Amino acid sequence: MKLASLNEGRDGRLLIVSRDLSRCVKAPADIAQTLQAALDDWSRTAPALEDISNRLNAVEIKGEPFEEASCSSPLPRAYQWADGSAYVNHVELVRKARGAEMPESFWSDPLMYQGGSDAFLGPHDDIVMPTDEGWGIDMEGEVAVITDDTPMGVSAQGAGDHIKLLMLVNDVSLRGLIPGELSKGFGFFQSKPSSAFSPCAVTPDELGAAWKGEKVNLPLLVRLNGQAFGQTNAGVDMTFHFGQLIAHAAKSRPLGAGAIIGSGTVSNKLDGGPGRPVKDGGAGYSCIAEIRMIETIESGAPKTPFMKFGDRVEIEMLNEAGQSVFGRIEQTVAKYER
Repeated sequence: MKLASLNEGRDGRLLIVSRDLSRCVKAPADIAQTLQAALDDWSRTAPALEDISNRLNAVEIKGEPFEEASCSSPLPRAYQWADGSAYVNHVELVRKARGAEMPESFWSDPLMYQGGSDAFLGPHDDIVMPTDEGWGIDMEGEVAVITDDTPMGVSAQGAGDHIKLLMLVNDVSLRGLIPGELSKGFGFFQSKPSSAFSPCAVTPDELGAAWKGEKVNLPLLVRLNGQAFGQTNAGVDMTFHFGQLIAHAAKSRPLGAGAIIGSGTVSNKLDGGPGRPVKDGGAGYSCIAEIRMIETIESGAPKTPFMKFGDRVEIEMLNEAGQSVFGRIEQTVAKYER
């Protein structure tokens, strides 16, 4: 089934959405009014929501037109947002561009940071910034999962049972602020503003055969100012699958229902080396930093600029039939007016 949240109140109003994303119906109040409430009691609410979903898809329930622009992120705020870096190719390029060796442990132990989860952006909300110079505004196209209550010490093999929903992410990054923050040794904070998630969160069965090995084996489509920027396959070159990422996050703490775990920037290699831009026949990139890294490696300096006011990013994933799975993230960089 596909679930969304109408932009209504702090935590949204839970919607059940048809498979083709054309129609929706509000979840009955006696089941759950918000997605977080549904996740808190998932064993009870999921079958009831699934029944409505089936009837909506069979047109036994007519519903109302589904408007992506009226949605908040499926979870407008969450108790936990932990973002991994499952595509080690991306990390390797970052370090290579600055002449640093990558520790061998990065191939066996995932990187992960704890992000801000109190104010997610809606999928069509502007990315508002007080400045477009120096901060290096970048998008990062990712996949994320939402878990139910997950025990501390869960194994990578058992963690997959706790994956209840999947979403797409634009993990906005401020590249110009990252070096100074990381040099302090305490990790990201100011350099990771509010992230945005796709209009819909979907159960793994909605992906069909594309959900395999706890990876989403479909291309992640990224467009920048209307031009194809990335079409990297999220199931390729993913060093750590979602079960491993969840197990890493739960090593020393339980995860509460509604915890969001991100994959990190989707990144593909080409013949064992850096990928090529889409215009040159490659799979392209899911963030601007990666093409800048490759430009630096190849010519000594980056050429592609980071995002400016008025720039627009779109992130989407289509199934094999060409239908949108999660709906589209579509955001414009705008000036923050206090």
